[in-house]
Amino acid sequence: MKALIFAAGKGERMRPLTDVTPKPLLAAGGRRLIERHLERLADLGVREVVINTAWLAHAFPAALGDGARWGLSIRYSEEGAEPLETGGGMLQARALLGEAPFLAINGDVHCDVDLAQLRLRDEDLATLVLVDNPEHHPRGDFCLAGGRLVTDGAPRLTFAGIGVYRPALLDRWRDIVGDTPGAGETPPRFKLAPLLRDAIAHDRVGAIHHRGAWTDVGTPQRLAELDAELATRRSG
Repeated sequence: MKALIFAAGKGERMRPLTDVTPKPLLAAGGRRLIERHLERLADLGVREVVINTAWLAHAFPAALGDGARWGLSIRYSEEGAEPLETGGGMLQARALLGEAPFLAINGDVHCDVDLAQLRLRDEDLATLVLVDNPEHHPRGDFCLAGGRLVTDGAPRLTFAGIGVYRPALLDRWRDIVGDTPGAGETPPRFKLAPLLRDAIAHDRVGAIHHRGAWTDVGTPQRLAELDAELATRRSG
């Protein structure tokens, strides 16, 4: 299985840190956020990783190279000056990912979920990792019932930014996103969430509820807290 790491965002809430360093290349506990993902993917047996880039794109090859130090082959999906959002970024990276299911991970999260748990039912288009709603996102994202994502009638949990996908999730993107801003550009720019909600409405998305460690590194404060937590674990 190949993997996609989303790393194209500008990280505006992390400024001034992200004025010179892309958010996934910021360090916590002595290692860059994205390096932790690469290490775990290599341990899982993944050998090919695609990283989408936009903001300060040149910094990623300089820091990570071709992935050989982790036993990986890294390819970069360069999006230009403006990020293509999660849906547009995945669509552009599809040519590099191929037609088999693939893992996708947000480059700015930290999570200790066992990635080997992620499985796709034959008819499913995605399986997502959900977590309890953090203080900064109390409303959650998706409803989970019996290992399936449903449109309503179940507790809402927060998407962890980690999942396994079939490329076919993207097949109807134009019909689903319609004329939303950015969708008519070349290359198109759109979010992944509408595609997931459409698949959920057709009962084609599974999920696991992860109750372990998870941090969305969205602010300098949360980065500092994660850094202190990881440093404590390492010293202990």
